[in-house]
Amino acid sequence: MPTRPLPWATSAQLTRAGEIEVLSWPWLDALGVDAVVTTRECGVSVGPYRALNLGLHVGDDPDAVAENRRRAAGALGAVVDDLVLADQVHGTRAALVGARDAGRGARDATDAVEGADALVTAEPGVVLVTLVADCSPVLLVDPEARVLATVHAGWRGAVAGTLREAISAMATLGARPERTVAAIGPTVSPKAYAVGPEVEAAARGAFGARADEVLRPHGDRFRFDVAGANRLQLLAAGVSEDQIAVAPFASDDGPFFSDRKARPCGRFGLLARLR
Repeated sequence: MPTRPLPWATSAQLTRAGEIEVLSWPWLDALGVDAVVTTRECGVSVGPYRALNLGLHVGDDPDAVAENRRRAAGALGAVVDDLVLADQVHGTRAALVGARDAGRGARDATDAVEGADALVTAEPGVVLVTLVADCSPVLLVDPEARVLATVHAGWRGAVAGTLREAISAMATLGARPERTVAAIGPTVSPKAYAVGPEVEAAARGAFGARADEVLRPHGDRFRFDVAGANRLQLLAAGVSEDQIAVAPFASDDGPFFSDRKARPCGRFGLLARLR
């Protein structure tokens, strides 16, 4: 199945799917992938979690989250028990999952996939879910090997190489980085993300001479480009430049939850499955 060239002019768009508003990449359809990024609209949560909060761990009413997750699953024509969620810890572990894991973390956070920030599968129908509120939600797919991953990578994951670990895990199922297509979803914009010396040092250690591409001076601090850092990790892992799409939306400047803008806040999600 050809993967080049991808129509980046329509790399992502806001649309309606089922009962909710979502961000989607129309070109993924040709690669055999169903995927959406939810927005904060069209849910039932109230207060700071208004309205489509998908996070059970942020203090929202669990019954509201359950209904929101039902609506999110419905955007792919799936049900809640098709979903697989991880206990995301800002680490680098990539977990291989399949039909046996369907429903993990979907109704109760205590049975989520433990300590993983990337979920990888080669089994159709399993809906991988990554929750974020400023970190990058990243979809990876090798359409020839039929291997899919969703990844949670904030600044810690970006510098530590969560995407690199996800691509390595995909390789155990037959995927190859040069065939892999990546879509980086809404992420906090550099203009809203000022960081101190800890992040600067970590970025310079991870990216060397290319660190200045993602660190922008801001007084005595820096503004850090999380999506850009994840793009550098993809390139370093062997993903081709023309196989990486970055959504033209920032989590802090659109219909998404942003931890930088409000605390507490909800979580939006990347949901994806192989068809």
